[in-house]
Amino acid sequence: MSQSIKELIAGNRAWVKEVTESQPDFFKQLAEGQSPSFLWIGCSDSRVPATEITKTMPGAIFVQRNIANMVVHTDVNLLSVVYYAVKVLKVKHIIVCGHYGCGGVLAAMSNKKFGFLDNWLMNIKDVYRHHEAELDAIEDETERGDRFVELNVLEQAQNLSKISFLQEEWENGEFPYVHGWVYSLKDGLIKDLKVSANSNADLDKIFQYDV
Repeated sequence: MSQSIKELIAGNRAWVKEVTESQPDFFKQLAEGQSPSFLWIGCSDSRVPATEITKTMPGAIFVQRNIANMVVHTDVNLLSVVYYAVKVLKVKHIIVCGHYGCGGVLAAMSNKKFGFLDNWLMNIKDVYRHHEAELDAIEDETERGDRFVELNVLEQAQNLSKISFLQEEWENGEFPYVHGWVYSLKDGLIKDLKVSANSNADLDKIFQYDV
């Protein structure tokens, strides 16, 4: 059921009332600044909101979202968010979170044309190209799509590790750690892909900066 603009405003009022009843100083403290421990790079899909699915409140997670949770090295928006998160906010963890049934990933897996979106999907198609043998061997299309989602998350997590200023942070200390997760729309659960990188050691040498 679709909602009207008035319903969104009413929902906001109800939410504020609920929060202030349980935490009277919440908004006062929130207005004083933010110090999140997490940066979330997720898909723009409306069904995958970072705070709701992790049961966290505003202020806990710094968020950047785009179609299919991509880390593209020419995306100034994303790079600016990551830079601010690691250099200013000093987040301890960066989570790349994809989701099964992702429309962007499934679109990239096909040979259909999507107009202007094809330019963005090209980055996802490159992930398929890198893992073509494994993916083409999966006969069931749904299973292939799910595995493609996982591989895309792993590739984007690795793309994060290639960023020079992130490698600078690792040279100076332990954090941030880079993680790869996948969210299931069918049961609401997060799958940890067991990525936990905080160095450039696993990258090809050409991507290891002298910092």
